[in-house]
Amino acid sequence: MIDGVIRGGLVVTPDGVARADIRIEAGVIADVGPELPGETVIDARELHILPGVIDVHLHFNEPGRSDWEGAETGSRALAAGGGTLFFDMPLNSTPCTLDAAQFDRKREALEASSITDFGIWGGLVPDNRSSMAELAARGVVGFKAFLCDSGLPEFPRADDVTLYEGMLEAAGLDCPVGVHAESDEITRELSRRLAGQGKSAIEEFLQSRPILAELEAIERATLIARETGCRLHIVHISCGRGVVLAAEARARGADVSIETCAHYLFFTEDDVERLGALAKCAPPLRSREQRDALWGKLEDGTIDIVASDHSPAPVSMKTGDFRRAWGGIAGAQSTLAVVLDRGHHGRGIPLERIVTLLCLHPAERFRIAGKGTIAPGHDADFVLVDLYSSFTLRNDDLQYRHPISPYAGQTFRGVVRHTVRRGEIIFYNGGFPAASKGRLVHPTP
Repeated sequence: MIDGVIRGGLVVTPDGVARADIRIEAGVIADVGPELPGETVIDARELHILPGVIDVHLHFNEPGRSDWEGAETGSRALAAGGGTLFFDMPLNSTPCTLDAAQFDRKREALEASSITDFGIWGGLVPDNRSSMAELAARGVVGFKAFLCDSGLPEFPRADDVTLYEGMLEAAGLDCPVGVHAESDEITRELSRRLAGQGKSAIEEFLQSRPILAELEAIERATLIARETGCRLHIVHISCGRGVVLAAEARARGADVSIETCAHYLFFTEDDVERLGALAKCAPPLRSREQRDALWGKLEDGTIDIVASDHSPAPVSMKTGDFRRAWGGIAGAQSTLAVVLDRGHHGRGIPLERIVTLLCLHPAERFRIAGKGTIAPGHDADFVLVDLYSSFTLRNDDLQYRHPISPYAGQTFRGVVRHTVRRGEIIFYNGGFPAASKGRLVHPTP
């Protein structure tokens, strides 16, 4: 535990970058300013200090599928990438988080294994509307719905009536709904038609999930959100056109937040041909033009949040037959690296904008008090970065249960030296000295 001063770092907040000391007492920031009294615990004069990254969208799969990824390995990966808090999705754990009993099982599993703090998403599926109030009372950060096949039969898609009634319920509970926005009708029918046409498996997959499927689902979800008064969070928008459509709905009065993911900012559909199943995800990777459009919308403030959608699987499910491979990117360790390297160093995006996307907006949108920025009274959650050093990510560096990722082999500028969660160093130069476990966070009114 740090009880003392982090000395002389370049402190990054949404308001700017300034050299300052940070004094920590009992896991909380006591003061920020020059020449603070107290024992120097970390000399940060060569480092930038950012708030801890908050990943609002990942799948650590506990309980039930920890052989895919559990919070023990997953939270270490997150910490190695500068993360101090994650929100775990209601799938792919078994059972999925669809009622209070399943919430309690997940909370118990994460408290036993995670070194970072965590929040928990509940699910929105047909026939669980009656459980939403008890999930809200437990402290879910929101309710997740799939508008297309989730890939897991135990988490069926939300049809329009389910989505409408679920959003009505969520609005009454003052909880957001997060949607995976792809049209089931379009993706399912195109998949059926493309089968047997002699195309490669990769061609079939990319053509069966066109941008249109995403746009149709975004338009439908934003319409229902506006009609019901529900707070809507659209997860992992993969294309600039999708961001524009969501932003237009926001301008018309819908309460919509917009998330994209690091892999949509880094890779393109050409990389699917190169990497195969390692780069299979839904929505799929898009063209270079759509990737560049996403960066433009990130720079101009339209995109609110960048997350990982870390959705790992055993090696056997990410190799071999592309059609049967699991659709998910292993990326929780690389979100900050991508945004610093390609965003700050590559495009000149200010660090203030980066911490707004990765830290402040996640805490504000999901109403997590005491997180998301560096200020007195907030939790002492930081990542200390050597901003101008570079590293090449190797499979051996990955902390995942299955050390595979499409980012392996890529070089990034910006090295995480320390990650601090509530005043405790949980990652330091490749090691994990944490003595305590993470805690559940929940929204405040």
